[in-house]
Amino acid sequence: MFSYCPLQGALSESTASQSLLELDGGVKVLVDVGWDETFDVEKLKELEKQVPTLSLILLTHATVAHLGAYAHCCKHLPLFTRIPVYATQPVVDLGRTLTQDLYASTPVVATTISPTSLAEVAYSQKVSADQNLLLQPPTSEEIARYFSLIQPLKYSQPHQPLPSPFSPPLNGLTITAYNSGHTLGGTIWHIQHGLESIVYAVDWNQGRENVFSGAAWLGGGHGGAGGTEVIEQLRKPTALVCSSRTPETSLSRARRDEQLLESIKLCIARGGTVLIPVDSSARVLELSYLLEHAWRTEVEKGNEVFKNTNVYLAGRSINSTMKHARSMLEWMDDSIVREFEAVASGAGKNAGNGRGRDGRDAKETKFAGPFDFKHLRLLERKAQIAWVLKQATDDPVPKGRVILATDSSVEWGFSKEVLKAIAGDARNLVVLTEKPSFNEGKPSIARTLWEWWKERRDGVATEQTTNGDTFEQVYGGGRELELKEASKQPLQGDEVALYQQWLATQRQLQATLQTGGATALEASADVVDDVSESSSESEEDETEQQGKALNVSTTIGQASRKKVVLTDEDLGVTILLKKKGVYDFDVRGKKGRERMFPLVLRRKRNDEFGDLIRPEDYLRAEEREDADGADAGHLGGRQEEGLGKKRRFDDVNAVGKGTSGPNKRPQFNRALSVDEPDNNTGAGNGSAGDELDELEDEEDSVVGPAKLVYSSHTISVNLRIAFVDFSGLHDKRSLTMLIPLIQPRKLVLIAGSEQETLSLAADCKKLLSAQLGASGSKETAIDVFTPSIGAAVNASVDTNAWVVKLSDDLVKRLTWQDVKGLGIVTVTGMLLPGGEVLLQEASSSNSASGSDSEDSANKRQKLDKAAEAAASSTALTTTASANPAAILPTLDILPASHSSSVRAASQPLHVGDLRLADLRRAMLSGGHKAEFRGEGTLLIDDCVAVRKSATGRVELESVALPFVAGSNSNSATGGMGTFYAVRKKIYEGLAVVAGA
Repeated sequence: MFSYCPLQGALSESTASQSLLELDGGVKVLVDVGWDETFDVEKLKELEKQVPTLSLILLTHATVAHLGAYAHCCKHLPLFTRIPVYATQPVVDLGRTLTQDLYASTPVVATTISPTSLAEVAYSQKVSADQNLLLQPPTSEEIARYFSLIQPLKYSQPHQPLPSPFSPPLNGLTITAYNSGHTLGGTIWHIQHGLESIVYAVDWNQGRENVFSGAAWLGGGHGGAGGTEVIEQLRKPTALVCSSRTPETSLSRARRDEQLLESIKLCIARGGTVLIPVDSSARVLELSYLLEHAWRTEVEKGNEVFKNTNVYLAGRSINSTMKHARSMLEWMDDSIVREFEAVASGAGKNAGNGRGRDGRDAKETKFAGPFDFKHLRLLERKAQIAWVLKQATDDPVPKGRVILATDSSVEWGFSKEVLKAIAGDARNLVVLTEKPSFNEGKPSIARTLWEWWKERRDGVATEQTTNGDTFEQVYGGGRELELKEASKQPLQGDEVALYQQWLATQRQLQATLQTGGATALEASADVVDDVSESSSESEEDETEQQGKALNVSTTIGQASRKKVVLTDEDLGVTILLKKKGVYDFDVRGKKGRERMFPLVLRRKRNDEFGDLIRPEDYLRAEEREDADGADAGHLGGRQEEGLGKKRRFDDVNAVGKGTSGPNKRPQFNRALSVDEPDNNTGAGNGSAGDELDELEDEEDSVVGPAKLVYSSHTISVNLRIAFVDFSGLHDKRSLTMLIPLIQPRKLVLIAGSEQETLSLAADCKKLLSAQLGASGSKETAIDVFTPSIGAAVNASVDTNAWVVKLSDDLVKRLTWQDVKGLGIVTVTGMLLPGGEVLLQEASSSNSASGSDSEDSANKRQKLDKAAEAAASSTALTTTASANPAAILPTLDILPASHSSSVRAASQPLHVGDLRLADLRRAMLSGGHKAEFRGEGTLLIDDCVAVRKSATGRVELESVALPFVAGSNSNSATGGMGTFYAVRKKIYEGLAVVAGA
């Protein structure tokens, strides 16, 4: 049984993705925890109901649409952190930087407490609808901890996951990740459970790009190259869950790249600023790689327009994202790996005339890997963005600039700040790289600009590329665009008491619901600081608490870790620690802990090996994560110059380039390469870079509970709007080509608008029906489902099951074979009507005086007669009606007259799946030499090759060497001896199902 229910992203233009898969035995699998730019908690209500019943969670892409709500659920939903989560390593690392960027950029993602929840605890206070009290967002350390709980997987690695503590047994469920293209580490999930083989493929791309290889449908590495048939593991699933969202116009990669570069070139030639809104973890890698290499090529050619143009990449955690990208080249397209190897070999061998991918000499590019930026400047602070925009307006001579800024929705991140600054100038340009999602009642800024681009109301500028292709830039025409700003403000007056009452109630609820121990209070809001890990105060001693029932001071004894605004009465004796300038406390008449000075004893943290050592305390400065607040604090406190201290470029330059220092090894320009003034283009960029480095943002003055305040203003849009599709999604042609090759029994279409989903469903029905008709199958149609949000569909495999009774003689002859925990047996017999054997057993029991041989002979004769004549007697009918068990048909052994004909017609069959890795281990344990040579080839004893094709066919090829036996049979050498040993091991791993 398999039922599918979309929780978000079905028959809708919203890109958010959440899917619930329910299998036999109550096993529930949640695929993706997506959100959209509205960050509406109401869209997570259905997910919240399903959390106590989930078995495991799978993540497909490192985007907001696929894991944007993961940290929110870990923080605020009880039991969520106890559910096992699986994803590829790039999705884990890039998802963490994306989430940290998200929470650092906008307070809206923290979400507000619902008025209904506040009204339940308000008692005498009035709760207004605009009273937007914010939930406490997860800190950077908490986000890192949440993502560390995710189990990373590799591509094509079958894995049997562990269930959650409250899940039923998984019964051999196996998950396998395959490359989906579109993003780094993006995943097509294959789920095998019993008879169900489910392929979940949402937001995939079959075409190769500059950074990402194509989806793994046709095999070949990560899918970059392959054959003409779908690989065996993804072929003929019982259900295929596929996204129907496709780009409106499909261009080749070369034409797409050319249109973007031509649009940028036209804008910077007239001194304008180009804004390209991008996400902060996925498609930004493709765009940044393209622009960096385009600038390298044009600067080498001496193009003054590109040489005098600065390129910026802005995001709160963009440095961390690029660090992860540099360490994950093996997950990218093969061309990226070859480029990196060429750069490394050029640096090692000093190859003078070798040519890199961008056309430069290897000697010149030896310090410029695929993501070692020479022209792209990384910006992480709002003050840096303001400085760049100020320079654009203060320059006496117009100078082009290109800014890639997060986010693609332009609702949060630096892209919104840039748009406000450049919207009024007609020389500027905004390039949308994907179709924005649409949310009813609240379209995003990017969606509004895209609608304007579609309308073309105020005129169009038609341009041509060097290859003759035309592209359009739409004039803004001075149209008014309303921007809604969200900011945090501290709580005031009665809001503080209201928040405290709600917080105390939530803690009581979570303590009741979540009995998991240490995680019970960690998931609640506003309960974290550094004292919680080292506090030694006993919770059991806090039985005598004074004050009103909902006073927050009742929880101070449990963990002194609140950053809320508390009154003196709430603090009690802890006022001596929490409040500055207070040195006395009246203990007269007090009881319990109020009579003693609140001394906090800090104990050492020990593990099984002794004192706990924190590895992060011993990292070099350049190895520290920029988003790690604790490590940043250690760096801030180190004032002296010493080992590991990161020096500025001007300090290094003051020593002199010719001096010999302790660091003589040439350093690759990686995360800090943008700080090198020699690498910046244009005159005077060295000082500009230093000035940018010194700019710091003002610290957030709001600490503790806060509320969300909205303000709106209107800007006039005079810039040009262009659209170049860089979404990296499959087109309709790829779908219509691949779905007939995949041959699913059931097809579920999601993740698309209602119009395109229904249109694609009709086309797929025609394609699959035509294929079935051509193959001569009796089936005339394939079930194609298009469920709406919250509607479950039954997409299980169509099976017909019968219950039969096996005779004793047949059971005695069965020979069972074990294949990976499954018992397999060949059954050949004759099916008899219900009650036939029951009568024979009754008659044989009445004639107990007869011999066993005579009984067996009598039974054989009766069976032969029953096979020849199907008529049943009145006695049989009476017996069958009297005993319900008698109506079951019986399977008995074949008569001697039919055995030979059946045996000749039956064909033997091999059952099971041979994995070359298992065969290699088996041969090594048997004393043979076994090693992989190329993809899908295992070489044994240098004379026998075992190959497994994409269709699952196993081929053995041997060199005709004489058989030479060693001291024992396992150490036999030679071509034929090894051949027979390999064949024996293969047969041991398979079940040979014979005909009779």
